[in-house]
Amino acid sequence: MLSWAEVVADVQANWFLYASMPIVAAAIGYVTKIVAIRMMFQPIKFLGVPPYLGWQGIVPRKAAIMASIACDTMTEHLIKPRDIFMKLDPKRIAREIEAPLLAAIEDITRDVAAHYQPGLWEMAPESVKQLIISRIKAEAPRLVEQIMLDIQNNIDSVFDLKDMVVTNLMRDVELLNRIFLEAGEGEFRFIRNSGIYFGFVIGCVQAVTWAFTQNPWVMPLFGGFTGWFTDWLALKMIFNPKRPTRYLGLFEWQGLFLKRRQVVAAEYGRLIAKEIITPNRIIDAVLRGPLSDRIFGMVQKQVQKLVDEQAGLARPIVVFAVGSRQYQEMKQVIAQKVMARLPEALKSMETYAADAMDIENTLVARMQQLTPEQFEGLLRPAFEQDEWILITVGAALGFLVGEMQVQVMLNFAGVGG
Repeated sequence: MLSWAEVVADVQANWFLYASMPIVAAAIGYVTKIVAIRMMFQPIKFLGVPPYLGWQGIVPRKAAIMASIACDTMTEHLIKPRDIFMKLDPKRIAREIEAPLLAAIEDITRDVAAHYQPGLWEMAPESVKQLIISRIKAEAPRLVEQIMLDIQNNIDSVFDLKDMVVTNLMRDVELLNRIFLEAGEGEFRFIRNSGIYFGFVIGCVQAVTWAFTQNPWVMPLFGGFTGWFTDWLALKMIFNPKRPTRYLGLFEWQGLFLKRRQVVAAEYGRLIAKEIITPNRIIDAVLRGPLSDRIFGMVQKQVQKLVDEQAGLARPIVVFAVGSRQYQEMKQVIAQKVMARLPEALKSMETYAADAMDIENTLVARMQQLTPEQFEGLLRPAFEQDEWILITVGAALGFLVGEMQVQVMLNFAGVGG
């Protein structure tokens, strides 16, 4: 321990190095935060020699877990499949897809008729063909209405919202990254900048400690402490306390993420509505998802009903002409063709569906009603997964910078010499 006079003399002789200590500490705090944030999201794919020699961003590496947690919060507290589909009017949908559907019906009718009764269909007058097609077209809107009603009444058995969300996030990890980064933009900015302020304060303490001890361990230990403590404290200040709390009677603080819930809710709702729970993705999930066979069953039931109704009194003659087995097969083929043409036909209703579902405003309104604990779950998973690694890396980087700093001071500047 140096005397006060020795300390004063050393500081006067090397004042610029002492002045640099808080600045270097602030830089350590800032750089380690940037590194920590980058390590959360980059690289998308493992870089190095798998499985241990290298790195992959925590969010991409834990994409399945992240997507599942985000989806659980979304489906449990924010939106349900029934909320989405009950806002759709089956009659309006029938009108929206009328043009492409009628074109598809005409093509399907001609193809099926020509396949099962090629001679009879080719010999029939065009007026007869048009009469048959017109009758089926006239009933097509009712077919769509009935299918939509079946979907609405059995929504949980034909649409898996969680599977749709998780599948799309797993398929597009960059989108998963972007959801966390954009929803938590303010929090990540705070983390970066807090390293400067916290690091500067610690650097001041470091300078005083070095002045009195001249111990070469001071720099690396303070550097490591700066990297560790600033990471740890920044993460704590983002999510805690959950409600406004006054400290020392001087200032009030609330976890930044919770304090910004109005802004976060708006951004999160916009991202989810524009990127994940979109009409296009919903239609695709219903028609091609893991429960699509049930949708086909509904379409087949309605198509068979329509074909039987249109056959009417002539049904025995039709059955006799094509055969009972082929008649049933024909109805199934029609259902398959209708199912194949539905995705294209339903594209014309996406604008109406987006307005009717109003997913963005629904999400934002529901988010405002979440408890602080539930709201925290929107972003917290990105930090909870292996956050100890980020803090450890911050400490290690700080330690190394501190060691370089002390070597400069001892070997080049002669501090304490």
